[in-house]
Amino acid sequence: MRRLRKDSIRPLVQENRLSLNDLITPVFVDERIDSRVEIPSMPGYYRYSLGEVAEEVGKAMEMGLKAFIIFGIPSVKDETGSSAFGKGDVVQKAVRKIKEEYEDAVVITDVCLCEYTTHGHCGIIRGRKILNDETLPVIAKTAVSHAEAGADIVAPSGMMDGMVGAIRKALDGEGFEDVAVMSYSAKYASSFYGPFREAAESGFSFGDRKSYQMDFHNSREAIREIELDIMEGADIVMVKPALAYLDVIRMARERFNHPISAYNVSGEYSMVKAAEKLGWMDGKSLAYEILVSIKRAGADLIITYHSYEIAEMLQNLK
Repeated sequence: MRRLRKDSIRPLVQENRLSLNDLITPVFVDERIDSRVEIPSMPGYYRYSLGEVAEEVGKAMEMGLKAFIIFGIPSVKDETGSSAFGKGDVVQKAVRKIKEEYEDAVVITDVCLCEYTTHGHCGIIRGRKILNDETLPVIAKTAVSHAEAGADIVAPSGMMDGMVGAIRKALDGEGFEDVAVMSYSAKYASSFYGPFREAAESGFSFGDRKSYQMDFHNSREAIREIELDIMEGADIVMVKPALAYLDVIRMARERFNHPISAYNVSGEYSMVKAAEKLGWMDGKSLAYEILVSIKRAGADLIITYHSYEIAEMLQNLK
């Protein structure tokens, strides 16, 4: 076995390769700020103003990154998330600015209500109950507004039953048949989301999200969720988080032929950054190893906050 482990031979027999084409870069856009603000729990990561977002995408594209998922932080929130779907709202403005400057950028938009509601839940509520069916028209309307702004892919993340079907029907009805749906199909109720909730200001004011996000004790349930989304018209399916759910990614890969994305989430990023800051580990090498493991498990696409440093690393390797 050692004969194939020489430095000159190893690349020839490498089974899995990480490419910049595999990576999707999250971008936080905050319409309340004039210049970028670092996210304290995500060292080296920022929220950007509407005036900066296109420039930031341009810098990333110069590094070889091509795909971006946009998260918006609005100036106004209410109980129904009405600032999620207006033509002049934060994500819609950001998408237009990006597409005006960089037509070739692949722009994906997160479709959810948690960033836009005062209660921080992913749907319409009555009392303390999240209403599934009443939420579907709102997220469908939001997805259409993103498509109108120029999004290439919409990514519903609220884990509402029937969300993919509602969005697909709405997109097709408005003439956006070519806009793809990347569904957060197997999204777990996870403790790994903490830094994101700070970044997007999407923490919830009561209860938790266990009534609509998956129980992390379960894996077979994820296959049912993914299968339902595919039946409803999902073009890409997602497992979120990634690192503690490599078994689920593998199960999905063995079962389905659809493209599979995995979300290397904020908590996974922040753990690496914390270890790096303390001098316990080489952060870049660790990030690279983690992303390769996600790829090895079967993911085709990886949403990751490490994309900038991985792009730098791969350029240096060349």
